[in-house]
Amino acid sequence: MSNKRLEFGRPVSSKRRLKDLLVQKDNRFCADCNSPDPKWASANIGVFVCLKCCGVHRSLGTHISKILSVTLDDWSTDEIDGMIEVGGNSSANSIYEAYIPEGYTKPGPDASHEERAKFIRSKYEQQEFLKPSLRIVSGKSNTSSSFSKGIVVGFRSTSSSQNMEGMVEFIGTLKVKVIKGTDLAIRDIMTSDPYVILNLGQQIVQTTVIKSNLNPVWNEELVLSVPQQYGILNLKVYDHDLFSADDIMGEADIDLQPLITSALAFGDAGMFDDMQIGKWLKSHDNALIDDSSVNIIDGKVKQEMSLKLQNVECGELDLELEWIPLVH
Repeated sequence: MSNKRLEFGRPVSSKRRLKDLLVQKDNRFCADCNSPDPKWASANIGVFVCLKCCGVHRSLGTHISKILSVTLDDWSTDEIDGMIEVGGNSSANSIYEAYIPEGYTKPGPDASHEERAKFIRSKYEQQEFLKPSLRIVSGKSNTSSSFSKGIVVGFRSTSSSQNMEGMVEFIGTLKVKVIKGTDLAIRDIMTSDPYVILNLGQQIVQTTVIKSNLNPVWNEELVLSVPQQYGILNLKVYDHDLFSADDIMGEADIDLQPLITSALAFGDAGMFDDMQIGKWLKSHDNALIDDSSVNIIDGKVKQEMSLKLQNVECGELDLELEWIPLVH
């Protein structure tokens, strides 16, 4: 029997079991940064995480962390069983955070993308906080050392070959048109010299600097390659300074899944008339001002969005994303 989406075809008992686990006290907050009301989960690790942390989890690869939406994605019975057997955030953290070094600070809800990435990679990829001599393998296993379907415990290997990085496989190209900023923060005496930086994985691209303008219009296109294990697209606005470090003017995290999942599902967009094929919904844990729809327009998959910059007193940014598939 094929799996249906949770809201349409999953038996009520399976939905109920996952939701009952989510509403438990320790699972009402992100396992990695304690942000409230997480809507994502790592099915093979067994933790609930927020949108910002799930982007870092995706960048780890599904062999380490398989991220699923609690409400939108397909869940197999085995995946739900694994979450139940782990028990959620408290049980998993008692293993993954058994020995956090003194002076090492766990990121909070307002942590930067860099702080989250450093902690999450140390926690799950390098496994630096486990009990000595242990290692964890995420996913299914037939080994007798398994204490759940989600986590397998064994001895830590010291082989340096485990640290070798493979080739990055790209699945397409993302064109980001930075359109304009509105009511940006003042970082000089009366104004700012803003520019925008986009970060996806190891890639960083930047707009030009616009002098003395709190309502800049860029209409500038930036291009990023999208790896198979893509994460959150992080955006930061800075004020350019000649004689000191550039000042931050706000940031936002962009979830690429609605755009990329919709684009891949439809294939060749040139075969379809103009239509809406997906949507990224505004919520309290993202920077959207309004829902952002994914559309086929003139044979191209595009997504317009207006973002309220975060961790700053004011400022908005308008963008247009376009998905460009690989040419085979």
